[in-house]
Amino acid sequence: MILSVTDLAVLRGGVALLGGLSFTLGPGEALILRGPNGVGKTTLLRTLAGLQPALAGRIDGPAEGAAYSSHADGVKPTLNVAENLRFWAEIHGQRDIAPALEAFDLVNLAGREAQSLSAGQKRRLGLARLLVTGRRLWLLDEPTVSLDSASVALFAAAIEAHLAQGGAAVIATHIGLGLAHARDLDLAVYRPDPGAAGTVSGAGDPFLEGIA
Repeated sequence: MILSVTDLAVLRGGVALLGGLSFTLGPGEALILRGPNGVGKTTLLRTLAGLQPALAGRIDGPAEGAAYSSHADGVKPTLNVAENLRFWAEIHGQRDIAPALEAFDLVNLAGREAQSLSAGQKRRLGLARLLVTGRRLWLLDEPTVSLDSASVALFAAAIEAHLAQGGAAVIATHIGLGLAHARDLDLAVYRPDPGAAGTVSGAGDPFLEGIA
């Protein structure tokens, strides 16, 4: 088992958003978070990533932590594409960035500064960093923002490859990715009674706070 969540409750701004949430995720599995805007998808992902504490419950994840990607691209604008990937690869004890460049069609952009990329190209670079972390668990918040249909297909293929290698992913998205081994989780079912609240706060950075 890569991730186990037991009776989890999460909150934002002192207000409980979700409660009584339990699920497990094994190698090769993806969980797609569903629900309307404001239901708590981002808050849940941030809690799973360790960026904020849970109100209640238990989270058991991989010892090495998770790779977390959110709305911002989190790239260093004055570094080129290859330098950005090498920077993150070295942080995580990795060296080979070629598979990441190829997976997200960045080979021909390797020498271009990130600040000169289009929004979609920056997004592909931000997602490519996932491949150089060596982390088994990916936590992804609306990863297809700014991506065209061809780039969405590249992303879906990268997820499938990650799952095929024994990884796992929790993904908040409103679009269909066509993943073979994914199941949906409707978070609206776990909304607590109105008025439930908590007061804990805090943050830590397991991976990519810059793309939260």
